Amino acid sequence: MRAIRIEQYGGPEVLLHAEIEIPSPGPGEALVHVACAGVNFMDIHTRQGKYRNSRTYPVRAPCTLGMEGAGAVVSVGPEVTSIKPGDRVAWCISWGAYAEFAVVPVERIAHVPQTISCELAAAAIFQGSTAHYLVEDIARLRPGSTCLVHAASGGIGQILVQLAKRQGAVVYATTSNDAKAAIARKCGADHVMHYENGRFADRIREATAGQGVDVVFDALGRTTLRDSFRATRTRGLVVNHGSVSGSLADLDPYELGEAGSLFLTRPRLADYLPDGATVQRRADEIFAALADGTLRLEVSGRYGLEQVEIAHAALEERRQLGKSILLIS
Repeated sequence: MRAIRIEQYGGPEVLLHAEIEIPSPGPGEALVHVACAGVNFMDIHTRQGKYRNSRTYPVRAPCTLGMEGAGAVVSVGPEVTSIKPGDRVAWCISWGAYAEFAVVPVERIAHVPQTISCELAAAAIFQGSTAHYLVEDIARLRPGSTCLVHAASGGIGQILVQLAKRQGAVVYATTSNDAKAAIARKCGADHVMHYENGRFADRIREATAGQGVDVVFDALGRTTLRDSFRATRTRGLVVNHGSVSGSLADLDPYELGEAGSLFLTRPRLADYLPDGATVQRRADEIFAALADGTLRLEVSGRYGLEQVEIAHAALEERRQLGKSILLIS
């Protein structure tokens, strides 16, 4: 079968187009014929080696890339009863989706309803589940809550804005340019602004009578995190759920006290998908919202497996607004 693999870490040049054997499912696993795979920053970070020492995401080179996908079950391993051949399924944070077939742990798999295409399922399962646990479990937004969403035009950012609005929150959003600001407004953000080298924090303080917001969702890291502290109210919460601009390596916890006794967390999705029932519950809520139109997700980039280098470059250079997928079968 065709697969995209890496033998070493690096830039797009380390992506290998390989022909490998179709794997066989073991106990607690299923073999899936992959229809589509999501293209995510986690794929780029895997390629770059950022997870080489991770305990939460134990993926190491050599490996087949792709941590999100959708398709049809071909066969199941011993004692698997929750799914059967022919079932339409989607999964995330299980690597190997950049291939024609993938072996996936059953506890990472969600059934996909007939109302949702494999394209949409592959685009939604990771970012939708991520936004869902951030809003529901971490921030616990309620009517009247205030929050700031950085990178609001990105894949997770767009869903965060929409889920926060569904909870009745007032949403502030940051983007890097006017075109991206228009996307955030279309998703329902109440107040949209540019980063302006950290001046967003001053603007939010002005807009909230000097108080700041209850919660900040910061996926950028180094370039925004300290200014995110300034944008947060006393005893508020800063959720650093990504490090697209790099990690902040010199943070002293003392700064959190000086900024107003803030709470700072760096959660990871794997810890909020502890079992198959939770995987299915989050997926069901996201798929239902997509089906009834209360959540919109645009698949704005479609690439063949042979175009994986182009897909990675578009994401790294921020040329792709909305979600990208690889069309595999």
